[in-house]
Amino acid sequence: MKEATGELNLTAFIVMAVAILVAFFYYIIWPMMQKSQTHTASCSKAICLKENYNSENNTVTCYEKGYSIDDAEHTFTCAWKG
Repeated sequence: MKEATGELNLTAFIVMAVAILVAFFYYIIWPMMQKSQTHTASCSKAICLKENYNSENNTVTCYEKGYSIDDAEHTFTCAWKG
């Protein structure tokens, strides 16, 4: 009987550990990955002019197609790819 109780405790511990890892991935890691992917996709579709290049941190100010660079809501920073 003691052996069965020990195995049950170990199973419960493993189930809890897996549940914590899944929750960590779902609530912490996944949103960060999704945000990064969305930013990368928007940078590949954006219009980036060389005049807006910032040599200090190797970035460029870009804007969405259909908007102007003066529209702050649709302006963002991307990595300069040359």
